Amino acid sequence: MAAPAKATRTPYVGGNWKCNGTVASVTALCEGLSKIDTKGIEVMVAPIATQIRLVQTKLPKDAFIVSSQNVSATKQGAFTGEIAADQLADLGLTTTIIGHSERRAMFGDTNAVITEKVKQALAAKLKVVACLGETLEERKQDKVEEVCFASLQAIADALGGDKAAWDQIVIAYEPVWAIGTGVACDKEKAQATHASLRKWFKENVSEDVAASIRIIYGGSVKPANCEELIAQPDIDGFLVGGAALKADLFGPIIKAAQGSASK
Repeated sequence: MAAPAKATRTPYVGGNWKCNGTVASVTALCEGLSKIDTKGIEVMVAPIATQIRLVQTKLPKDAFIVSSQNVSATKQGAFTGEIAADQLADLGLTTTIIGHSERRAMFGDTNAVITEKVKQALAAKLKVVACLGETLEERKQDKVEEVCFASLQAIADALGGDKAAWDQIVIAYEPVWAIGTGVACDKEKAQATHASLRKWFKENVSEDVAASIRIIYGGSVKPANCEELIAQPDIDGFLVGGAALKADLFGPIIKAAQGSASK
């Protein structure tokens, strides 16, 4: 399925720093990132929770969105170790990642939990980068659409066709087998899945949401493959892991997204 509306969707590049970095290394990373031109697109970085304030003070606010990597499915209260959505907002954040495969695999984030987190985030006026994707075994069993559609349906059951709500969400398709392995999903497979996700939105939410929602790709994104990926009609940007920890690698990925915005 082609995406004639791609020109109207602002490219989005996110850097998920995961559980990496010290005060010293993050300060140095921010110094490098501050030199990168991000005009024309949206660029997000997600440090660990204890370094959010540091990153907020080190990066230019008009050039970078600082995001949380996760949010609680609960409100404030007796939930030791959790950070509620309104507490992130109180810190000045506007965005959170939800449902990353590592959260799903290691910390029990089911589709039901992720949907509750999305609801909490939107209620606190946070934007959401909602992650989904299949494992290698699921791909071998031809369950890519089944797995991804189930993740979308869980969120859609809560949001329905509310375009204003969907406008606050970026979908990140991340094939689990490509995350951190150095083996990216090739451009044809990535585009095919992105197209099927957009078609799902058209058939199950609305044509308007299908045309406007940004669907970004994650999984071993690097300077060597980002241009051919972003050239695909249904790929609107990236969620980057390892390469986001080095300004000299993240910069070219941002530049590739900027190039797609000018076409």
